[in-house]
Amino acid sequence: MTTTNKFNQLKAQLEGDLFIDNVQRVLYSTDASQYKEMPLAVTKPKTKDDIKKIIAFARENNTSIIPRGAGTSLAGQVVGNGIVVDVSKYMNKILDFNKDENYVIVEPGVVLAELNQFLAPHGMQFGPETSTANRCVIGGMLGNNSCGLHSLVYGSVREHVLEVDAILSDGSETIFKTLSKKEFQQKSNGNPNKLEKAIYTNINELLSNKENQEEIKKNFPDPKLTRRNMGYAIDELMYADPFTEGGGEFNFCKLLAGSEGTLAFSTRIKLNIIPLPPKFKGLVCAHFETLEESLHANLIALKYKPTAIELMDDPVMQAAKQNIEQAKNRFFVKGDPGAMLMIEFSFETEKELTDTAAALEKELKEAGLGYHYPLVTGADKIKRVWSLRTAGLGLLANIPGDRKGVPGIEDTAVHPEHIPAYVADIKVVLKKLGLDSVFYAHIATGEIHFRPLINFKDPKDVELFDTLMNEVAALVKKYRGSMSGEHGDGRVRGKFIPFMLGERCYEMVKSVKKAWDPDNIFNPGKIVDTPPITENLRVIPGKAIPETDTYFDFSKNKGYFRTIEKCNGSGDCRKSEAIGGTLCPTFMATRDEDKSTRGRANILREFLYNNEKKNLFDHQEIYDILSLCISCKACKSECPSNVDMAKLKAEFLQNYYDLHGIPMRSRLIGYLPRLNKLAMVFRPISNFMMSTSLLKSAIGFSTLRTLPALSKITLNRWVENGIPLPEAATKGKIYLFNDEFTNYNESDIGIKAILLLTKLGYEVKIPQTKESGRTFLSKGMVRTSKKVATENIKLLQDIITDETPLVGIEPSAILAFRDEYPELVEKDLQPAADKLAKNALLFEEFIAAEIEKGNITEADFTTEEQHILLHGHCQQKAVASTEPSKKMLSLPKNYFVKEIPSGCCGMAGSFGYEKEHYELSMQIGELVLFPAVRKAKEDYIISAPGTSCRHHIKDGTGKPALHPVEVLYGALK
Repeated sequence: MTTTNKFNQLKAQLEGDLFIDNVQRVLYSTDASQYKEMPLAVTKPKTKDDIKKIIAFARENNTSIIPRGAGTSLAGQVVGNGIVVDVSKYMNKILDFNKDENYVIVEPGVVLAELNQFLAPHGMQFGPETSTANRCVIGGMLGNNSCGLHSLVYGSVREHVLEVDAILSDGSETIFKTLSKKEFQQKSNGNPNKLEKAIYTNINELLSNKENQEEIKKNFPDPKLTRRNMGYAIDELMYADPFTEGGGEFNFCKLLAGSEGTLAFSTRIKLNIIPLPPKFKGLVCAHFETLEESLHANLIALKYKPTAIELMDDPVMQAAKQNIEQAKNRFFVKGDPGAMLMIEFSFETEKELTDTAAALEKELKEAGLGYHYPLVTGADKIKRVWSLRTAGLGLLANIPGDRKGVPGIEDTAVHPEHIPAYVADIKVVLKKLGLDSVFYAHIATGEIHFRPLINFKDPKDVELFDTLMNEVAALVKKYRGSMSGEHGDGRVRGKFIPFMLGERCYEMVKSVKKAWDPDNIFNPGKIVDTPPITENLRVIPGKAIPETDTYFDFSKNKGYFRTIEKCNGSGDCRKSEAIGGTLCPTFMATRDEDKSTRGRANILREFLYNNEKKNLFDHQEIYDILSLCISCKACKSECPSNVDMAKLKAEFLQNYYDLHGIPMRSRLIGYLPRLNKLAMVFRPISNFMMSTSLLKSAIGFSTLRTLPALSKITLNRWVENGIPLPEAATKGKIYLFNDEFTNYNESDIGIKAILLLTKLGYEVKIPQTKESGRTFLSKGMVRTSKKVATENIKLLQDIITDETPLVGIEPSAILAFRDEYPELVEKDLQPAADKLAKNALLFEEFIAAEIEKGNITEADFTTEEQHILLHGHCQQKAVASTEPSKKMLSLPKNYFVKEIPSGCCGMAGSFGYEKEHYELSMQIGELVLFPAVRKAKEDYIISAPGTSCRHHIKDGTGKPALHPVEVLYGALK
């Protein structure tokens, strides 16, 4: 029987999903590490029985399985050539919660942040918290023995896992939990489960041996070091009562924590939960001139019993300046510190917090350490500071070129007292090898993430990486540290376990793997018998990367391919709607990897890099994957690496069209503004035709959609009669951009915008322009949009200034000037495009700025009470902000605005109209937006700046939504 037939048989037996196609295998061939290996298949089990069947299949067919959650592993733990088993889509339920007994029971695919959201109303939390909390899953945290931000107080998963229901490599089921000495002996002797008995017998034989105990004590990392994840945690088990008189109770869960899915498959995990931290929390963000100052300051800060101390060095903070989202989170930074410590305290009273912060600042000053010590308080501000810190990994991907901060030595840990000397030694090694590195992360517990810049495309750098790893291993051993503090051994550090622990201890580690998994089914090549660290890299050293001419200017990232490579796999795009934000709407709705930004980047990278076709862009696989990117732009800001998938998609589509032609529907959508000009001549007939199912079906639109009707009069026609002048002295002149949507479909909004501005004292002009080009951009017709952008810039460059801005009503249209135009036009026009971009404002931005100047006040508006629910446009959130919208709508004295915590509405221009995308667009709307609108009181106003958003809200809920212009116009006295 062929392999395909075998997998088809297995697929028929599973309740969940199974894929063997090339695209899905590519998607799961890598994680957040530098490694890549094609799996045989990808499965997404729904039940425990599914997992048992997959294990049986692997055993019968002499292959392996790789357990996987969010795929954020940095050491290559979920990369392998067997069957990937992704538990994140279906096995993600919270099964039981008991506050009185302080536990929660979960499936392995439960996301940490979502678990803590569930626990928070009960005053509880799961202690260990990683920087990937908004997408990492509990099963992965168990596999890695994750620590995270507050490990100084809460330790690691190992200290909080109570029970694990697991399936062993022979398919049998068992429960691992705390055992008395007597119960342990029963498991070792009278156990009817042959494999389970062998597991207990093995550990009994290993740890009852006094010589083995001495070897463990001598060679395993310093027990005082809380972050130690090398090999299997037999050093932890050794101190249990069966092997150490008066020791604690035995629990194999401590061994499963950090075992990286190599021993058993967890299906149900019982966790200890703890109370939320005290009410009064604050961060002392101590600024230092040099990194060395901060290392010594850490030892002083530890004396004050903080709940966390995190380090950030200058390169990470500089990288944050270039990130739209993280630049806003630098509000507390003064100057350009060489390093910063973020020192968190939690107390029951505010006085304890301020007194401690003051005492710490005093001692640091007396020691001559630091120059600025702001105390940041308030949940929102603290969240922003931590967001800046946890974005570090993604921010580093923004460094242009092929040298990137790579995982390897980033997870080493030594006792905090050794940190200054250890870092000094590391710097000597780096200098000797000609390398630079960033330094950041968990300094309180002795783990600094070193990220040396390595180019794996260069064979010499690959050799250099191997040399660096060996030299650092010797340093870690010198200080009796751990090569892995929290990220695990995986492929990148498993090689060093024999050196770090000694051959005898390594043989013990290997015997554990052999006892648990005699057929090597579970995640082979991790922890023991790992392949060389320079094998199975994402790139082939020495292989040239694909270069190509592009329509967009990707030069700041050194080309199209390197722009794709900014995605390092950290998976920030895999968060759910429960977490908030916009990134990534299609993943939120489906929980499918191929519908995440990371998935799209992986497909682009792999098919372009391994291209064997004459034309680089001739790949139907890429076209299919990108068809579900809705170009919301959230990745441009919310992804720490600023992977602008909408721009990458548009560039690909234009090149793909050059080979295969532009689909008729895409042409119709792209040229819609010009077609509307013709349709206005026959407006009643045009509107009737657009309401018919026949026309919708003919152009590939869903018959369940209502197409936007043409206005009775275009805005251009209306202004032919003259724009009224302000009644009093003018406050200034603005140019209102008459975008293609306002002009033809919503001229009433444009008219109200003009009347509102005039009433408020502004002279309004409608400049001569082309359409924005947004419809062309959305369908990948970049060449045409480039012509439009070029003509618009030439028409506007001499009249648009700081004093006479270009103001736009439709966010997607006006933001094209700010976002795409500067990278779309030719080099000689880019300075003019940049100038225009700075002065192209959303209507709300202009009004909010004038409110700030005092030029617009509440005096012109009603005092009647009104409540407004605002849904921001996704491109507005990504490229600008919704704050001006809230400020404008709050201007009338008794107008109260609340922003719906929705991401993209799901319509995304034409996306939601297209018949094959209708259902997905509705799914996205149902995540947050539609339920919030339905729950709103009848007298509440629903406001949304985006034209497609307003249509989607009406289609999805039956409720009308108004543009903020309409709301403020309606509030005029």
